[in-house]
Amino acid sequence: MQPNLKQLHQSAIHSLNQGKIEQAHKALVELVTLKPDFADGYFLLAMVNLTVGQIHKAIKLFEKALTLGQSIEYTAQLAKCYALTGELQKAKNTALSVPLKQITKALDADTLGVALTQAGIHEHALNCFERAITLATAANKAQPPFYYNYGVSAKFLGLFDKAQHAFENAIALNPLHHQSHFALSDLTKVSKQNNHIERLKTVAEQTTHPDAKLHIGHALAKEYQDIGKFDDAFKSLEQGKAAKRAMQPFDHKSSTALFEHIKHLSEQHKHALTQGNPTAEPIFVLGMPRSGTTLVERILSSHSDVQSAGELQDFGLSVKKLSQTQTPHVLDTQTLTQAYELDFNQLGTTYLNATRVTTGSHKHFIDKLPFNFFYIDLITKALPNAKIICMLRDPMDTCIGNYRQLFTINNPYYAYSLDLLDTAKFYSRFYKLMQHLSGLHSNIKLVKYEELVAQPEQQIKELVSFCNLEWQAQCIDFHLNTAPVSTASKVQVRQPLNSKAIGRWKAFKPHTDKAVEYFLKQGISIE
Repeated sequence: MQPNLKQLHQSAIHSLNQGKIEQAHKALVELVTLKPDFADGYFLLAMVNLTVGQIHKAIKLFEKALTLGQSIEYTAQLAKCYALTGELQKAKNTALSVPLKQITKALDADTLGVALTQAGIHEHALNCFERAITLATAANKAQPPFYYNYGVSAKFLGLFDKAQHAFENAIALNPLHHQSHFALSDLTKVSKQNNHIERLKTVAEQTTHPDAKLHIGHALAKEYQDIGKFDDAFKSLEQGKAAKRAMQPFDHKSSTALFEHIKHLSEQHKHALTQGNPTAEPIFVLGMPRSGTTLVERILSSHSDVQSAGELQDFGLSVKKLSQTQTPHVLDTQTLTQAYELDFNQLGTTYLNATRVTTGSHKHFIDKLPFNFFYIDLITKALPNAKIICMLRDPMDTCIGNYRQLFTINNPYYAYSLDLLDTAKFYSRFYKLMQHLSGLHSNIKLVKYEELVAQPEQQIKELVSFCNLEWQAQCIDFHLNTAPVSTASKVQVRQPLNSKAIGRWKAFKPHTDKAVEYFLKQGISIE
């Protein structure tokens, strides 16, 4: 390499490592202009674009780099980007193209593991994370994220002892690793004699970042709840969420407008003649988070004709892709309006094809993304023979469940959960929309969580019948299902059906009074 090219290359790497994105970009553009076949120039340009959130541009640059030179690092980053954009088949194929034994860098193994986790290939992901830990340990460069990712993957697969050990290893390396503290508390049920409360209180005093405060607040709340200190649990949540809520207040005006717009569009187009994809393959299980959606998924996926595809983003992404709106969000009023002008057969087919990274091996698959309820009317048009099961749970139990749950950080869908009253208002909009939509469509079944728990055999038989499946007794023994679980209910659904969580909200009185009062004013009954 010519001296000036080498200098540009080193300068770009230095600037990128220092977070000087504009300087790095300028050096790299000059570099690839002088040497258009320099693979690492395109790779570093891709990393620049990835850093600023230009993921699609980064993908093109990673692909270009790989045409000029093969590299496991390039491949790992490309697989991760495919996963980030929802191109899960590409993410899977790209990640699995790298033989595990050929990986020599811990970070590459970890990155491939992240991509495989996103694609739902948990067993292979676990192997990658294990490889990352082995390589890092051998080089005396062990890092908390490697252990954390391994722990999360083990948790998905039900390997709880391995997960616990991994999280403790991460904390040993960095006592302030907030993700591991939360994951550990979420994984284990503590006792008054054996808990992490004092350790967590010390960490809480030392953390300043809103995301860290959120994790530690949730961890403390979980452990306080385990030992029956519900007042302390609620106060820990309030304190942990305060900084994040101040940064990210929930936009009730936009939320109300969205729900009203969905109702308006469904009325406007209820007599429209549409022809969707005739497949009966998908079963949508949706509803508010923490309402029993994972429970129903496990029940139905215990049937030999049904597989779980997890929480797929594919329907919303297909709507956005085909509507071609230029708005910054996947879900908004403009995109939904445009969606009603689509070829619904094409929409149904696009969705079906997008799921093929994990579906196609059984007669039916379950898409368990809770927020698919926003798309129910479009689903009935694009996939008229699909079954839709909407879970309903006592409003206050649902709201406490959402308030207690640490959802994906910075996901705007979940911003309501930073405040209990905000959660109640969101639930009210959801509930009223479901009452409206269920009156329009015959292939929607509303299932009450409490009735499912009280009369499991009858309710499960009705669910199986609604999905046009032959009865199989293993659906009642769903807790014996060994398939991976990647949702917040990963521990609970491995236990037999029980009523422990019913009425849990009452333990948090009087902190629940405002939410209860709100529901009463809305005419929504509480158990």
